Amino acid sequence: MFARFRTRLIVTLVLLVGLTAGSVAALSYALVGDSLRDQLVEDALARAEFNVAVLATQEQLPAGADLEAFESSGLADRFTLRGTDGLYVEFSDGESFTSSLGLVPTSVDPSIELRGIVEVGEYGYEFRTLNGQSTLIVGARRPAGGPDFYFLDSAEDVENALDELARVMAIAVAVVLIVVALGAGLIARRVLVPVAVAGRAAGVMAAGDLTVRLATDGDDEFGALAKSFNRMANSLERQVSALVEAHDREQRFVADVSHELRTPLTALVNEAALLSESLDGLSERDRHVGEMLVWDVARLRQLVEDLLEISRLETSPTPPDQARVELVEFLGAVVAERHPATTLQTDASAVPVEVDRRSLERIVGNLLDNARLHAPGADVRMTCRIDTGVLYIEVTDQGPGIPAEAASRVFDRFYKFDRSRQGGSGLGLAIARQHARRLGGDLVIDGTRPVGTSFELTLPVTESLRGGDVPET
Repeated sequence: MFARFRTRLIVTLVLLVGLTAGSVAALSYALVGDSLRDQLVEDALARAEFNVAVLATQEQLPAGADLEAFESSGLADRFTLRGTDGLYVEFSDGESFTSSLGLVPTSVDPSIELRGIVEVGEYGYEFRTLNGQSTLIVGARRPAGGPDFYFLDSAEDVENALDELARVMAIAVAVVLIVVALGAGLIARRVLVPVAVAGRAAGVMAAGDLTVRLATDGDDEFGALAKSFNRMANSLERQVSALVEAHDREQRFVADVSHELRTPLTALVNEAALLSESLDGLSERDRHVGEMLVWDVARLRQLVEDLLEISRLETSPTPPDQARVELVEFLGAVVAERHPATTLQTDASAVPVEVDRRSLERIVGNLLDNARLHAPGADVRMTCRIDTGVLYIEVTDQGPGIPAEAASRVFDRFYKFDRSRQGGSGLGLAIARQHARRLGGDLVIDGTRPVGTSFELTLPVTESLRGGDVPET
């Protein structure tokens, strides 16, 4: 009977620890795999956007160009120099081009789903197996007539790293199971408590706390289990830390580039201003080119200013600068400047409130700009109220609205759910939310509306005393 209990206890412990270790290993594998693939996709998308928007310009490759024009443009070599492993291009006349790299087979056949994304002017990607290798395909259509580009990047390094991680984890889990099976037969009562501790630690790690570790005081089987667990936790923490550092480097890079662009951009703005004063004396063709140049310089200036602002908000946000604001008058002035057709409805009293004036103007102005750009000609309404020290401002338009699947991403930097639409940098809503959260509030979108778009801003404010009121003593 004792032997049967011992066997059941050993089996139970092995199953429990195996499940725990397997869950942690599976979670680690999933987190690392998602992180590596996401980084690969992010880099490939950024490279594809640069290739299509900056290298494959109308001057370099005219609209409706065929295979011969593409081959003579030298774009394939330029794409390869920027790190693209392979290239497949489809032209409007049915011809196609493939690079000569070993990654590209005789024929690349993107999936129907990817082709559909590219046809509507968006960037898409998919993982495929080409020539026996795992490959990331990023597709994009060059605006104004194509062609369709499919950039190929090898994902073998990622898959090899994941295979090695899986082998290490399998060995670690096997070691853990052997140690527990041997230890349970000798010191079952002592092992039961540590295994429960390990299970709780695994749960904490699964919840996102990567700093959790197991005590390694003893040299017994649980000591070996704890060391294996800690090694795995250390590896996972290093991977996540590396991803965080990569994100920080990206932020610093954007800030540095934006800062370095300010001096030459200032010169460009001044030169564009001088040019705009002389446009009337130019021929119609030269005047049109000059107007486009002035407009593009203005867009570039706004983009750099937005990049600098969001970089400051993310890396070194300043404390709010509270000031007395006559809310109704203030909102009326912002509406008159940014979107005069907006209807302003306010239940807020005429008494001043204490709020960061510049940040509030930036948030409301960006919401009005968004409505003006993406819902031209549609009715726009702004409502305002104060309730128990919280300011609520809602901006609603009756435009085409935002798809439900895009509502969760409208506050992402550079996100545009309709890339074919001109205007805007894709940073306005991200900047507005950063300002709102810096002030202790938030900015959200109502993604359930069947028609139009609605944004709601909530901010804590200090409302001044009304006439005759005195503070309690």
